[in-house]
Amino acid sequence: MLPRCAVGVCHVLMLVLCVSAAEDFDWTKNHHGSFYYGTFPAGFSWGAGGSAYQTEGAWDKDGKGLSIWDVFSHRKGKIQQNDTGDFSCEGYYKVKDDISLMKELRLNHYRFSISWPRLLPTGIKSDHVNEKGIQYYDHLINHLLENKITPIVTLYHWDLPQVLQEKYGGWQNISMVNYFNEFANLCFERFGDRVKYWITFNNPWSVAVEGYETGEHAPGLRLRGTGAYRAAHHIIKAHAKVWHTYDTQWRGKQKGLVGISLSGEWGEPVDISNQKDIEAAERYVQFHLGWFATPIFHGDYPQVMKDFIGRKSVQQGLGTSRLPTFSPQEKSYIKGTCDFLGIGHFTTRYITQKNNPSGRSSSNYFSDRDLAELVDPRWPDPGSEWLYAVPWGFRRLLNFVKTQYGNPMIYVTANGVSEKMLCTELCDEWRIVYYKDYINEMLKAIKDGVNVKGYTAWSLLDKFEWDEGFSERFGLYYVDFRNKNKPRYPKASVQFYKRIISFNGFPNQREVENWRRKAVETCSSSNQLLAAEEQRSTAANILRLIHDPLTSHMEMVTEIVVPTVCTLSILLSAIFLMFLLRRRN
Repeated sequence: MLPRCAVGVCHVLMLVLCVSAAEDFDWTKNHHGSFYYGTFPAGFSWGAGGSAYQTEGAWDKDGKGLSIWDVFSHRKGKIQQNDTGDFSCEGYYKVKDDISLMKELRLNHYRFSISWPRLLPTGIKSDHVNEKGIQYYDHLINHLLENKITPIVTLYHWDLPQVLQEKYGGWQNISMVNYFNEFANLCFERFGDRVKYWITFNNPWSVAVEGYETGEHAPGLRLRGTGAYRAAHHIIKAHAKVWHTYDTQWRGKQKGLVGISLSGEWGEPVDISNQKDIEAAERYVQFHLGWFATPIFHGDYPQVMKDFIGRKSVQQGLGTSRLPTFSPQEKSYIKGTCDFLGIGHFTTRYITQKNNPSGRSSSNYFSDRDLAELVDPRWPDPGSEWLYAVPWGFRRLLNFVKTQYGNPMIYVTANGVSEKMLCTELCDEWRIVYYKDYINEMLKAIKDGVNVKGYTAWSLLDKFEWDEGFSERFGLYYVDFRNKNKPRYPKASVQFYKRIISFNGFPNQREVENWRRKAVETCSSSNQLLAAEEQRSTAANILRLIHDPLTSHMEMVTEIVVPTVCTLSILLSAIFLMFLLRRRN
């Protein structure tokens, strides 16, 4: 891994596989080490993204209602360091500033989400429509278009109105289908004359599994073995209803497209000569991406999900499968409700067969799959405990989508890499390597015939990272969250991504290496400037605390949240200064 200031040390427990030979993967035409120099098709769309709760802040301003994430993040112990998205990047107030960053990057599109409770504070249109929320998104959309940046709008990026969770149980309740359709219809009515790309849901896998199975995400429910499947069932129905609403009421005059963004990590068999491992690897992908894509493209859940969950339900003594069923009418209604497929992809796992018990207490989404996930310890892991850089898995996943779902129009709606930095670092050379290699694998997939039309770097800004709070950074632009103005600073990856966009691909080895070298060189002055600003800010906080007679030493250490590598010397000096001042007194 390339040098960096510091990385998180604690990783989740997982099995580790040491792979000894590259020929394990010669069964495909993909070559792990090769790099393809060439250009993307004319008109290929380059973008970056973010979401409402992660970037906007202004959580209780201008009539916005509470979302489940507003409530969840305020519960102590749910988020790293008890962070919240209350202020985040203050994107609500910095529309023009952020669009100027997009212009600097030469983006063709920007992907953002609309906060449901900002438009409908209770989630229900008949209760109240918040016109100030409408005005905010009008301003954002209009300013994007004035700068020739296409808006790609996500309707649901996890921030369900809290009232709907409290009154109905959120996505556990079928009534969400109609409430979501009502919200989507309002968005089509108010913004559809200018927005031509709509995404119904972002990564519904996380909504279902982490929101209703493990409880790691809002609303924090642990309905093991049933909650995720029920939530997903209602989400799929809600997606289909919104697609039909647009198709019948708006498509003729607005000429837009409606899709869904699904997360998909690739699963590679541990032993390519072992049929059980091959089946387990496909099962991994089907239980993740296929769970939502297969009903939307083929009308029903993947057969392997129906078989495995049904069998385990019988073994538990249940009369019916824990996986809900679609009626024949519902299958017909859901099938084909996708004008384009959004793919969010970040990493890969090796997969092997593993038989899990089927008792009542042990059955859940993860044990239903009968598999184990493994990683190669040589894969780079810049910080997120789940995200390893494995570029070749991206090409495999895209080819899987082509084969399974009839080569649909694909927009890569999220791809990027995080870091856990204990001190400031704008020279993110590891992110440059990640983008270079993943984007190149996407180019190879296009050469394979996969119908990819656009790519969204995730993300434009550092932002609130859900249960990880602000401890992880995905942004091309560094955000100083300790500064009340939330200033943005370009990382080296900004210059590198800008070069890819300008060339629409990769010209030759010498030129691409030159891009990397120049990008790292240009970040150095910004790095020094930011470090100086942060030191001044930290020193000012320390001096303020020292001169406050009501502040104890322990309170001072608590207030200065960061004894980081970069500010440790300042902190020690301040403590020594305080000691001298107290001795004089």
